Amino acid sequence: MTRFLRNVWYAAAWSDEVPATGWLTRRLLDRPWLLWRGADGQPVMQADRCPHRFVPLSRGRREGDTIVCGYHGLTFGADGRCVHNPFGGPVPDAARLECPPLVERHGALWFWPGDPAQADPGLIPDFAFIDQGAPIERAVHVMDAEYQLIVDNLMDLSHAEFLHVESFGTNGSLMSHGTQTVVQDDDGAIWNKWDIRDALPPQWAAPMLVEGQRVDQALHIRWHAPASMALSITMARAGSNGADLIVPPMDNPHILTPETATTTHYFFTHLPGAEQAAMARRVFLEEDEPMIRAQQDALAGQDFWAARPVILPSDAAAIRVRRRMMQLLRAEVGADVP
Repeated sequence: MTRFLRNVWYAAAWSDEVPATGWLTRRLLDRPWLLWRGADGQPVMQADRCPHRFVPLSRGRREGDTIVCGYHGLTFGADGRCVHNPFGGPVPDAARLECPPLVERHGALWFWPGDPAQADPGLIPDFAFIDQGAPIERAVHVMDAEYQLIVDNLMDLSHAEFLHVESFGTNGSLMSHGTQTVVQDDDGAIWNKWDIRDALPPQWAAPMLVEGQRVDQALHIRWHAPASMALSITMARAGSNGADLIVPPMDNPHILTPETATTTHYFFTHLPGAEQAAMARRVFLEEDEPMIRAQQDALAGQDFWAARPVILPSDAAAIRVRRRMMQLLRAEVGADVP
């Protein structure tokens, strides 16, 4: 059974995914959940399973700020307690829904599946940049791959040279003109920073420059456990010390929450419009996903470390993240984590 890290914040949904009436159903960490808003607008997250006969509560109905089971009519309030038993008599103490701590921040709903006493909202990673720049659209895909493999992919930016040649590649300059720095902040964040100096521009940026113009680029990605990442990209004319920008700085969230052991909710943003949405689908679903899925199929359930991966210098950040996750899991569940 896959062990998910529990004493951390995960994204459950973008705020605008949860309707004012009704609910959003979503499988997270291999369990079904209901997400809805009370009359006061406050978000609620509850297990989508009645404790009586285990049917999905999503087969029932909303009555104000309560959920009525469609099988036997037990009714549950926003705090998870059963507030009505149509058969009379006392309500059993066990007639209660799990309601993990839920916080709305940065346009997303964050839940804490572990010990509620440890659920400090101050530990939610900083994604304030999402609403501080140009207008954006929020999106989510379910990727047919295990979330740690997707983290590996994102924390190893060198793959863009080969997998995203036209859409996102750096025209070979990452290896020929790039310097990699991997650092860990005091709050546990791990950074993979690639700085490229005096290089040819990537294909997508060439039309914005005069022929022969060279560029400096910075590609920096930040990871917080278990899988919340922020990617920052800047591109300026070479020799300007980053001041003569060719395009505005780009900051993008890449936030992953396991759906199951082998599928993942991928939360991201893109500039408004159908063309930008199509580009995002191309990068994530036509380029990244097939390769990561093929990697997962090739492993065929074998543990990553047991497969004895060859480690390259460019893997430094991804490997540090995996080792940090092993430390965190061992702290939660014991030394038997592989």
